[in-house]
Amino acid sequence: MHLGELLFMDMPKPDLIRTVYVKGSMEDHASLVEAIKKVDVVISAVGIEQLMSQMNIIKAIKEVGTVKRFLPSEYGFDYDRVHAVEPMKSMFDNAVKVRRAIEAEGIPYTYVTSNCFAGYYLPSLGQLGIALPPRDIVVILGDGNTKAIFVKEEDVATFTIRAADEPRALNKSLYLMLPGNNYSINELVSLWKKKIGKALEKLHISEEELLKKIAETPFPNNLDMALCHSTFVKGDQTKLEIGPAVVEASRLYPDVKYTTVEEYLNQYV
Repeated sequence: MHLGELLFMDMPKPDLIRTVYVKGSMEDHASLVEAIKKVDVVISAVGIEQLMSQMNIIKAIKEVGTVKRFLPSEYGFDYDRVHAVEPMKSMFDNAVKVRRAIEAEGIPYTYVTSNCFAGYYLPSLGQLGIALPPRDIVVILGDGNTKAIFVKEEDVATFTIRAADEPRALNKSLYLMLPGNNYSINELVSLWKKKIGKALEKLHISEEELLKKIAETPFPNNLDMALCHSTFVKGDQTKLEIGPAVVEASRLYPDVKYTTVEEYLNQYV
């Protein structure tokens, strides 16, 4: 893996961010150290399969000793507060291991809980295996009333950059629980019905049916199923309370204009 997959930021002042891409390897400790020496803040963007490789970043940050903030690759759930089933559970557990390693080393951090990427879920109204919103039949997991939060990827980036040197987000989780983006699948379907002027037939898959399907489907094809179970059945994005260890992005930055779910779906009408 190239270091180009990590965003290393030199932040001499809050309104100026200089992006530097450094060629190297996640498995090459010396190249990590040399890259991290050049920056104040490290934002990781590795994929979920490479979460444990961030242990190498932690080791390099600790050796350099001058990094003011580390934002590990999370961009999904608050992994300390999920009810995932395998095979997703093991990957979520890896994210927790990374968190504990950061804290054990005393590295300043911010954990970004961005919830559902809009580009991944909204084009299908949360369904698996389709690329555009359905216009006839929609498959709904569970009763369809569990809420999730959908955030456009560019907005995730905006809030992440804003929080990277934010004192109020130091050693806390940043939740992107954005007003206007909190929807159940049933609510998404109703919104889509209004936009296209047509009702959709609903086919429900119970939690028991979904769990059976997850167990019967070979890895890695069951990953998305397990992710949807956590999101749309267990409600792991919205059945949370904001405590003292959490700050909410839209409250920190009310000036940020983000894309709402309704605005996002307009492109598919």
